Parts: sequence; C-alpha cells; structure tokens
Amino acid sequence: MCPMYAFLVAAFWFVVFAVSFLRDRRLFKNGIFLVLTLIFAGIGMIFVVDAFNDTAARWLVLAILGIIPLAIAVLAVFLVVNGITMLRREGRRLTNLLSLLAGLGIIGFVVFSVAVQKIGWEPLAALRSVLIGVLTYIAFLFVCFLVYAFVYSRVRSSRKVDFVVVLGSGLIGSRVPPLLASRLDRAKQVYERAVRRGRSPLLVTSGGQGPNEDLPESHAMAAYLVERGVPDEQILREDKSTTTWENLTFSRDLMAGLRPQYRCLIVTNNFHAFRAALTARRAKLNGQVIGSPTAAYYWPTATIREFVAILVSHPYLNGGICLLIAAAAISQHV
Repeated sequence: MCPMYAFLVAAFWFVVFAVSFLRDRRLFKNGIFLVLTLIFAGIGMIFVVDAFNDTAARWLVLAILGIIPLAIAVLAVFLVVNGITMLRREGRRLTNLLSLLAGLGIIGFVVFSVAVQKIGWEPLAALRSVLIGVLTYIAFLFVCFLVYAFVYSRVRSSRKVDFVVVLGSGLIGSRVPPLLASRLDRAKQVYERAVRRGRSPLLVTSGGQGPNEDLPESHAMAAYLVERGVPDEQILREDKSTTTWENLTFSRDLMAGLRPQYRCLIVTNNFHAFRAALTARRAKLNGQVIGSPTAAYYWPTATIREFVAILVSHPYLNGGICLLIAAAAISQHV
C-alpha cells in the first residue's frame, strides 16, 4: 500500500464519520469510523516516513510493536492497583471488581499464552487463537469507545435549551452523595450560564425512591439545588424512575407535555455521558448529554462498566461476530 492509497482510505472513513456525526453524534459507529480514519492515516504517515528514510520507518514500526506489549503490561498492573483501591473505598460489590478482574484477566491470558507455546498441544493452541481473535475484536471496540467518548464529551452544543435534565444516581438515606452532587453542581452551572444569557430553562431532577432511601431522589436533588440558590419554581421533579431508561423516558414525557418542541441538555457523570447519549437516542429525546467530574480512582472501573453495558446491549451482533472469529481461528488448526 502506498501513502496515497492509505490517505485515500483514511479520507473515505473521515467523510463517513463526518456525515454520520452531523446526522447524529449519539451513535457508537461514529467511534468506529473515527478510529478507522486514525488507523489508516497512521499507516499513511509510516509510508511517508519510509519514502524519505526507510531506516527511520523501520525503527518507527519496531517502536510501535514494542510499545504494545509494554502498554499491555502497564495497563494490567494499573487495573489491578485500581481494583484494590476500589475495593478499599467502595466495598466488595461485583461492579467494583471490574478493573481488578480485567487486570488479572490480562495477566492470566499472558501466562496462558506462554504456557501454550511451551506445551505445544494443538487444542490449547486453537483455544489460544480463538481468545486472541475475540479479545482483539473487543479491544478494538473498547478503543473506539474510549476515543469517541472523549470526542463526544468535548463537543459543546450552542443550541438554546428549554430543560436541563439531571439523572439521579442514588441517595445515602436522604443525603446527596458526592457522585450525585457533582451532577447537580454541573447542572447549576449550565442553568446559571443560561440565565446570564437571558434564558430561563427549567431544571428536571430525575429519580424515584430506592429501597434504602428516605425520600424520592428527585426531591433530595431539588432541595440541594434550592439550598444553593436555584429558585424552586424553576425545578421540575420526576420522582418515579428507577433506571436510566426510565429517567430519560419519564423526563421526556414530562418535557413534551409542557413544550412539545422542546430541546434539552442531560447531565450525568463524565464516565456515563456517552452511554447516556446512546440511551437518549433510543428513547427519542431531543437533546445531548454532558458530563460532570468524577473522582480519578473511580473512573477506570466505571468506564469498563459502561463499555460492558454497551457491548451486551447488542448481544446478537457482537455474539455473532465473536462466533465467526472463533470459527475462523479454529479452522486454522484443523
């Protein structure tokens, strides 16, 4: 492949990405198109370097190939350390084990691969090929998720909004915990910025009452905002929802009942913003999602959880692709 062909392919994928992004930025496939653009642009750059200095190009390729295993090793250690931190700070729940399990999984796969090479038994070699293929596919999707979630979070909407929806995340009794307070503080910033520009959007606090909560979440959220200077008459309380889907659909119905041609902005934590945007699109909300800051130690596990949720939301597509990858891998050992 010459540089021209690589850059043409990159340009093709960029045009596909741009068209899809302009139509609706709340699509996972936008991330796939963007990463394909970057991959082929990178290949083109390597060929450009090779055209001027083939030795430099070879060293560049070797450096990239060398960085990959190093990055995997660093990632595994980081995930294990982060997983231990999560257990200490957040407790022993399955969702808090994700980064630890991912780190141990990477280490386990490396040990397994080395053992298979030494043993040389064909069935184990076939299993290794299947795992490499499936994990490569999942890793590619994860990179697409990370890259596009970052891009999505950096794109700001300049459109006027009629409502600012704050998604609930649970109370401690009747108290708003730091994770939820971060969302409410971000929503308050958006509201105050709109007021300074002569607008007056309504805030929608969304969340029902959980089994260990003293009152509906939306009511505690509204009280938090009122205590910090937001007029009570500017707050709508959606107090029936128990899931993100219900947060969005019940809030949609509430907003549409007041203003059928509404526009809204949805506020959640930064790790949850992209998946919330995908859900908002399915729920047919006319609005984008913005994120609020999250504690650094919490972000890796939460990000893995978000990706897994997106992955399993398309079981037939991803399961079918994994089966095809497995069949192709096994056929090489038959």
